[in-house]
Amino acid sequence: MRVCVYADDRLGALAIDGTIVDLTDLVPPNTPVPERMNELITRWHAARPVAHERVATGGGTPQADVTLRAPQPRPRNIVAAPVNYHKHQAEMGGESGVYQGREILTAEVRKGFLKASTSITGPDGAIELPWPDRRFDHEAELGVIIGSTTSRVSEAEALDHVFGYTPLLDITLRGEEDRSFRKSMDTFTPIGPFIVTADEVPDPEHLDFWLTVNGELRQKSNTSYLIYGVAKLIAVYSEVMTLQPGDIIATGTPEGVGQIVPGDTVILTIPQVGELTIPVVARV
Repeated sequence: MRVCVYADDRLGALAIDGTIVDLTDLVPPNTPVPERMNELITRWHAARPVAHERVATGGGTPQADVTLRAPQPRPRNIVAAPVNYHKHQAEMGGESGVYQGREILTAEVRKGFLKASTSITGPDGAIELPWPDRRFDHEAELGVIIGSTTSRVSEAEALDHVFGYTPLLDITLRGEEDRSFRKSMDTFTPIGPFIVTADEVPDPEHLDFWLTVNGELRQKSNTSYLIYGVAKLIAVYSEVMTLQPGDIIATGTPEGVGQIVPGDTVILTIPQVGELTIPVVARV
């Protein structure tokens, strides 16, 4: 199932007839708007049969007539894997790399870092670059949405705790500041347009994906090249922190990372998960 947030922050799902059916009533009416998706994920076991029935019936609003927003607007945590593809490690420290000559440590050493939840934006927004004299890069990633309270799970159990997957961009300021600062600016975590539930992605560790900027292919890879795969990341992070329903794991980016500037259009395609298109603008 493809679930979303649309219009005036309502919960929805893509029906078989191509319409968006409303799921907002499946969470309590007093749920704060930013928490609606967290609440739906928490209640998904009970809500899923009704949601499936509505998806099968259809009769909602045509997708072309709705505004799709970030499908998970306010996770409690965004945990991201630093340098989780070997070819990306090589390009960052290589002859033309941003950090030429330095030792680039992978997720095996660095493990992870946190991004601000307020960095999330959706397909209705834009990547806003705050400073004209600094370099900002795109990083194409698979986003993992946690489905249940997850603490100290094994790698073998980890995927049982996934609600779904979404295209995710980890936008990055290059420089000497800490990773969490450089990657947590407003709009620096575009996601969407849908979360595809885990039952439709039987093997998240064998997904093709690619990214273009203004039609130019920049990144193309497969999640099978991850150093720490999806299950390993969940096991590693849940060993030290309790992951909550709705939390997001950004799994890392492959080689081909490059600069973006105002006026660009970035498209991230993960065929089994979705396609995220978002413009780049200068922050006003």
